Amino acid sequence: MALNGTTIENGTHPLSSAGTTLSALPKSWNFTASLPPDAAFPTPADSHKADRDDLGPRQVKNAIFTWVRPEKQQNPELLAVSPAAMRDLGLALSEADTEEFRKVAVGNKIIGWDEETLSGPGYPWAQCYGGFQFGQWAGQLGDGRAISLFEGTNPATGVRYEVQLKGAGMTPYSRFADGKAVLRSSIREFVVSESLHALGIPSTRALAISLLPHSRVRRETMEPGAIVVRMAQSWLRFGNFDILRARGDRKLVRQLATYIGEEVFGGWDKLPGRLADPEGAPGDEPLRGISKETIAGPPGAEENRFHRLYREIVRRNALTVAKWQIYGFMNGVLNTDNTSIFGLSIDFGPFAFMDNFDPNYTPNHDDFALRYSYRNQATIIWWNLVRLGEALGELIGAGPEVDSESFVANGLNFDDDAASKPIEERAHKLITQAGEEFKAVFMGEFKRLFTARLGLKTYKESDFDSLFDSLLNTMEALELDYNLFFRRLSTLKTADLQTEEARQKAAEVFFSQVEDVPGPGTDQGKARKRVGEWLDKWRVRIEEDWSTPAADSEERVAAMKQVNPNFIPRGWILDEVIHRVEKQGERDVLKRVLHMATHPFEDAWTGKEFEYGPTGKGVYQGDKAEEQRWTGDVPQQKKAMQCSCSS
Repeated sequence: MALNGTTIENGTHPLSSAGTTLSALPKSWNFTASLPPDAAFPTPADSHKADRDDLGPRQVKNAIFTWVRPEKQQNPELLAVSPAAMRDLGLALSEADTEEFRKVAVGNKIIGWDEETLSGPGYPWAQCYGGFQFGQWAGQLGDGRAISLFEGTNPATGVRYEVQLKGAGMTPYSRFADGKAVLRSSIREFVVSESLHALGIPSTRALAISLLPHSRVRRETMEPGAIVVRMAQSWLRFGNFDILRARGDRKLVRQLATYIGEEVFGGWDKLPGRLADPEGAPGDEPLRGISKETIAGPPGAEENRFHRLYREIVRRNALTVAKWQIYGFMNGVLNTDNTSIFGLSIDFGPFAFMDNFDPNYTPNHDDFALRYSYRNQATIIWWNLVRLGEALGELIGAGPEVDSESFVANGLNFDDDAASKPIEERAHKLITQAGEEFKAVFMGEFKRLFTARLGLKTYKESDFDSLFDSLLNTMEALELDYNLFFRRLSTLKTADLQTEEARQKAAEVFFSQVEDVPGPGTDQGKARKRVGEWLDKWRVRIEEDWSTPAADSEERVAAMKQVNPNFIPRGWILDEVIHRVEKQGERDVLKRVLHMATHPFEDAWTGKEFEYGPTGKGVYQGDKAEEQRWTGDVPQQKKAMQCSCSS
C-alpha cells in the first residue's frame, strides 16, 4: 500500500466495552502526509535503508520532520501502564500483557511498516523545531529523543492522539545529546502527565513506561535508561514556527499554520471569531462557525483566519496557565519549544507542585533569575505567545489580502513602505489586542477556579481582595502548604466557626505538625489569629452562598473535595518512588503512586472499588500507611525541592 498517510489501518474493527486491541485501533499518519519531510531522507524507505548512525545530529532545513526509526532495545521491562490513558486511547487494559504492545512500547516493532518490502501506510518520524530558551534564541532544537509512531483514534470518542516514544534513540535533532532518557525523569513524566489530566489541567499523556536494563545513561552520574510512551492530540509547539521564522521560510509558515487550522483544530470554522469587545472581558465567549474566507473587524484591524488561529492558541494557553496557577503547578522550563500549540502542559523536566506557598519559587535550580517561577508563569506564556505572533505576523497583518496572488507569492515587501506599513501596523494592533484577551481569559478562569476551590457558588468582585489575595498573602507570610490548605478547608463547617475562639482553634489544622512554628519569626498565637480572621470572612461568604446549614455541611463539602485534591505527586514523593524502583527493585509502588495521581480527590484509596484500577475494575488494595504519609504534612527538609533540566 502506498504511503499517503491518510490510510486508516484496521479501522472497521468493533470496539468492545473494555477497549480494542492495538492491532485493531484505527491509525493514521496525517502529519507526515500533509507536511514536507527532510530532503536527506525523502521517503521512509530511504531512511530505513540508512545505517542508524547516519540518522544522527545535523541541521535540517525546508522540512517539518525527518523519517527516523527507534533504536532496537534489548530485554526491556514494561514497568507500568496508565489505565486512564489506555482507556482514552481506546485500548483494552489487557493489551499491556501482549507481546505486540511490549514491543511497540520500546520501538522494537514498527506499526504500519513492512521491513521486508520496505513499504506500508506509515513510518516513525521526529519533528524539527527551534526555540527561545531562557529568553535567548537557541537555534534548531527538535525531537532529540522523541520519535512519533502513528496517530491513533479512539473508536468510541473519535479523539485522535499522536503516539510517541521518548528516549527511543538519536535523531537529527539530538544535538550534543544521546537520544536517551533516564529512569528518574521518565518516572516523573509518567506520573505527572496523568496527574495533571486527572486534575482537569490540559496535558500530554503517558501511556506506558519501560525500563531498559542494558542501557546506562550518563547525566550527572550513570543512570538506567527508560522509554515512556506518550500521546497528545498534537505535539506541535511554538518552536515549530520559531525555526521557520528564523530561517525566513514564509511558505512553510503558511503551510504549517494551514495544517494546524484544518487538521489539528478540525477546520477553520472551529476557530473563535472576533469579540464584541476586541480586548475581551472575563467570561466573553467568541462566536465560532465562521467560514475560512470571512474577514471581520474595522479598517486597520481586519481579522482573517490566521488571526482566528492565533486567537485559539492564545485562549487555550491562557486557560492552561490559569489552571497551573490555581493548583500550584510549575513547569520549570517554559521555553517556546516547551509551549504547546494545542494549549497542553508539555515536556516535563524540573517541574513541581507548590509546597509552602511562595510566589518566587522555581523548581529549576538553574533558573537563577526566577524567570520560570510561579509568579512569572503567565507573563512568560504571553512572552512566548508574542514570539508566536511575530512568526505569524505577516499572515495576521495581511488582513483581507492574505489570499491575494501577489501576497501569497511575495509576502511582505519591506522595500515598499506604503505596502508594508499597513501590514505591520495591523499585525501589531491585533497581537496587542490578543494580549488583552489573554489577560481576560486568564483572569476569568483563575477567578472561576479559585471560587470553586473556596467552596463558593458565586464570585463577587470584593472576593478577589478580601478572600483570594488576603489568603495568598497569609499563606506566604505563615509558610502554609498551598494544596493542603484547600483540602483541609474543605472539611470545615461554618457552624464550627461562629466565634473568634472557635476560628482560632479551627486554624490549627492548617499548620504543619512536623514543625515547631508556623513561619519564621511568627508565634503560633498570632498565626492562628491571622488565619482565624480570614476564616471569618470566608464563613460569611459561604453562608451567603449556601442557603441552609445542611447544604453547607454536605453539598459544599462534597463540592470542595471534587476540586481540591487529597493527593498530588510532590517532588519528595517522586524521589522516594524513583529510589524504590531503581535501587530497591520495587514495581508495585509505581502503580500505587499512579493510581493515587489518577484519582486525586479521594479521601482514601485502599479498599475502595474503582472502574480503572491497576488491574481494571475492582476493589483496590494499596498501602494505607503509605497513602496517609503521602497525603500528610510534608517533611521540612523535603519542601521546595529543585532539580536540573538534565533528564
